[in-house]
Amino acid sequence: VQVAESGGGSVQAGGSLRLSCVISGDTDSSRCMGWFRQAPENAREGVGIIDSIGRTTYTDSVKGRFTISKDNAKNTLYLQMNDLKPEDTDTYYCARRLRVGTFCGLESHAFDVWGQGTQVTVSS
Repeated sequence: VQVAESGGGSVQAGGSLRLSCVISGDTDSSRCMGWFRQAPENAREGVGIIDSIGRTTYTDSVKGRFTISKDNAKNTLYLQMNDLKPEDTDTYYCARRLRVGTFCGLESHAFDVWGQGTQVTVSS
């Protein structure tokens, strides 16, 4: 199973970006998936997750601005980011949980497969 992110870039504050994550090797749409972000020398932070029945959870700093969705037909996860702020500048990672079970949270240790990341830079 592999996941691959795309869609990062540089935008001005207040702008928008949509990140995509294509999943290959696994078509089970019920798996928990998440978006995380990390700056150099910082811990990886959970941005948001989507569980087996499509419920989403977000970290407080992005609530109302970021939206996770998925297209099961395309085996793709999305992160729509609106009203971007300079503090959103990070490398963003897509992650997939392979372990069976109902747990689906913002903790990075709960995820098994990670992409290479895509850089998002927001200028003021």
